[in-house]
Amino acid sequence: MKNTPPQFVANFDSATAMVRALGASLRGEPFSAMGESPLLKLPVRHADVLPWKLRRALYIFSGWQESRPEKQVPDMDIGKIDRWTVEEYPQRQYPAVAIGSSNGAANHLWSLLGIPWLPQTSLVPIRQSVHPDEPKEAMRLGLEPGRELLERNPDVQLHHMHDANQDRLMIRTMTYFRVKRRRLSAAYEQWLAEHLPPGGTLYVVDCEQDWGVHRVNDRHVFQHGAVGGATEQEFHEGSERIAEYLERHDSPHRRWDGPEVTERMPEAEWGFEKSLMHDLRRIAAERRYRIVRLRFPEPQSLSPLVADFWREQYRKRGIPGNRLAASSFALMEPHWTLRTGSVPFWMEFNMQPSLDAVLAYLDDREPFDDIGLMLFQHGVEAPGLPSADAWEEVLRRARRHGRWLGTTPEEFPKDFAQFAKYDDALKAWPARHPVPGPLPPRVFEEFVDAADGRYDLRVEREQPAAAAA
Repeated sequence: MKNTPPQFVANFDSATAMVRALGASLRGEPFSAMGESPLLKLPVRHADVLPWKLRRALYIFSGWQESRPEKQVPDMDIGKIDRWTVEEYPQRQYPAVAIGSSNGAANHLWSLLGIPWLPQTSLVPIRQSVHPDEPKEAMRLGLEPGRELLERNPDVQLHHMHDANQDRLMIRTMTYFRVKRRRLSAAYEQWLAEHLPPGGTLYVVDCEQDWGVHRVNDRHVFQHGAVGGATEQEFHEGSERIAEYLERHDSPHRRWDGPEVTERMPEAEWGFEKSLMHDLRRIAAERRYRIVRLRFPEPQSLSPLVADFWREQYRKRGIPGNRLAASSFALMEPHWTLRTGSVPFWMEFNMQPSLDAVLAYLDDREPFDDIGLMLFQHGVEAPGLPSADAWEEVLRRARRHGRWLGTTPEEFPKDFAQFAKYDDALKAWPARHPVPGPLPPRVFEEFVDAADGRYDLRVEREQPAAAAA
C-alpha cells in the first residue's frame, strides 16, 4: 500500500521530495514524477502546449491544492509527518542514519551509502491570500495560525518565510510555514531505537546558512526573502533590478517593505537548528551511537565533495565516471543516476549562485564527456535568474555531448512539463550499470579525511562517552 504523507505537508517541498527520492533509491526503485501518481505524467508532459496564462493558473492551482485552510491548523500534528517519513524507508537495520538539514548533495550521498535521512525541517503551506509584495501584511496574517500551530506542537519552532522573488506565483494563495524540530519526535526516536543498533552512527547534517529575521515570539520568526538570486540586502533595502522586476509585474511597489530584522537565525529551508543536538547527544549516550556532525556554510558546499566521492567510487568499480548529471532543488533521481553511471552535482535552485557553483566545479576538475542539466521550473523570470543561454555554458563544457534533461530551453523557467520528463530524459542515456550494494560509511569518512581540507566542510566526531558527558 502506498505510504501517503499527511495532507498538510507540501509535496512540492525539498524535504518531502528528498525523503521520497531517497526512500525509492533504498528500495531499488526510480523516483518518477516527483513521487506523484504516474497517471499525472501524461497530462503534465504536454503542459507546454497550453497558453502561458493557463499554464500559470494551473501551476498556482496545483500549489493551492496542497495548502490547508486556517481552520485546520489546530489539528496539524507534526509528528504525523515524522511517522510518514520513517515508513518511506525499508524497515531493516542500518549501520548509520542521517538527520538534519535538507540537502540534495547529501541525499545522493545517503543513496550511495544505503542509509536513511530524517529531515529536521518541513513545509506546511497555509491557505491565505496576500499581495506577494507586502511582507508586513503577510506576517500579520500569519500571527494567529502560527500561534495555533505552535500551541499544537510544543517541540518545534516556526519560520514563516515570504519570498516574492522565487516563490512569487505560489505565495499569492498560501503562506509558507517551515517548521524545525527542536526535539526528537517519538516517531523518530522509536524508529532509531528499532533500526539503528547500538554502536551505529548518527550523521548530523548541519548547514550553517542563516538569514536576518524578525522575532515574533520565542518559537516564531518571520523571514523575508530566501536563498537564491536576489541578495538578502535587496530584500531589505531594494535595488534597481528589484524595482524593474516589480514594475514588470505591475506591482504598486518598487521595493519590499518588510518587518525590521531583529536577529539572525538558521535559514528557513536549509539551515540547521542546533537545539536538536541536545536530544541527539542524549540518545547517543543511551544507545552508544557515534555522532558525526557535517558542518558546512551553505547548501551547495557539499556538492563538489559528493560529486568527487561518487566519481571515485565509479572508477573503483571500473566505470568511467565521465558523465555529469547536474540537478537542482527537488529535481533528482538517485536510482537512475547510479544506473547510468552518472556523477551527481546538486544545485540549490536555478539561480545565478547555482550556475556559478557548477561552473566553478567544472573549471577545477577533469572534464566530463557528457553533461546533463536538470533545472527546476518555478515560472518566474526573477532577479538573479540566468537565461537558458547562460545555462548552456554548462553543457558546452562537455567533451562529447551536453543535453538538457527534460527541459525545453526556450520555455525556461516556465517549462512545467519538466516535472514529468526529467526521469525519462536521464534514462535515455544508454549506459546501464547494476546498482551496487551499500558502501560502508567508513569509506566516505576515509575519503573526507584524506581530502585534508580540500572541501568547505568541517567534520566533528563525538564518541558515545563524550556524548554522555
